[in-house]
Amino acid sequence: MDLPTLWFAIIALLWLGYLFLDGFDFGVGMLLPVLGREEAERRVMINTIGPVWDGNEVWLLVAGGATFAAFPGWYASLFSAAYLPLLLFLVALIGRGVAFEYRGKIDSAAWRRTWDTVITTASWGAALGVGLLLSWNLTGLPIGPDGNRVGGPFAAIGWETLLGAAAVAGFALLHGATYTALKTDGPIRARARRLGTAAAPLALAPLVALLLVVQLRSGSPWTWVPLALAAGCAVLAVARLAAVREGQAFALLGVSVAAAVIALFGALHPNVLPSTLDPSYSLTIVDTASSPYTLTVMSWVALFGTPAVLAYQGWTYWVFRKRIATHHIPAAAIGDPTAASGTTDTPRTTTPSRNLHGSAT
Repeated sequence: MDLPTLWFAIIALLWLGYLFLDGFDFGVGMLLPVLGREEAERRVMINTIGPVWDGNEVWLLVAGGATFAAFPGWYASLFSAAYLPLLLFLVALIGRGVAFEYRGKIDSAAWRRTWDTVITTASWGAALGVGLLLSWNLTGLPIGPDGNRVGGPFAAIGWETLLGAAAVAGFALLHGATYTALKTDGPIRARARRLGTAAAPLALAPLVALLLVVQLRSGSPWTWVPLALAAGCAVLAVARLAAVREGQAFALLGVSVAAAVIALFGALHPNVLPSTLDPSYSLTIVDTASSPYTLTVMSWVALFGTPAVLAYQGWTYWVFRKRIATHHIPAAAIGDPTAASGTTDTPRTTTPSRNLHGSAT
């Protein structure tokens, strides 16, 4: 495999990691007011992602950085053509992070409700935004022969891109419900399992439709295999969730999104950014790749850096592997009026304290 193709595959892998990892914590935020019916339950949900949510977003940064370094032409055309929607997506990510940090700074129910609304709104916005960005890349942008967008900032929005936004948001919702059922106990777990099972057909329909649209437009015979695997694993995941096998359901959703990414990026290859104006304007791997020397240096860095990152992130998930329930939440974290003032409610991501079940408090 030549270096440009290798780095195309690596970037697809980075997007897979981001969709799988940030997908479930988007889903938790999206479902916060639905599954968390009182402050202690909402605190439980936030604690399930507290130690990992910002680490999950690193995959997005690395995907963007790798695209810039390995395929500068691809990066320049995509990010300039989608500048305004990308900015809105990043604002949603920033608002979400700020809300996690600020919601516990004041012991006030109204204050926490405000930031909970920000978490939910920003989680929906971020999921829809990343879906819009990816579907633009997969279905094409109106770019001319110079690689620049033709038309206004929203010229590329169509039913296919809206379908892509709904596909990522729907997957994130089901993924978040499954993760909540996996990481919690008691009423929240049962609630999440019921909601995930009931919402699965509607949540997964846009993803299946997007896969079919991309496959019928530009897919190869071999990409039907990962497409079928993605659909089959998604169905099995819902069945295992209904059977109270949340761990198996979560793993099957991981296989499903992996197969979906393989099918989508496999259909995109050898293009990196199709043009909807004229196929001859489409950007390809060869046209946009960096020099062989740059790609060689990047490959050596990735060879040593990637295992270290994976090991650290895997260790983080292992440390916080246990379930958490409302009785694990200290009174000070849910606004107990007898607690000392100034107690924070922020999810800890560094050197967190843990109860006997390994959950952050």
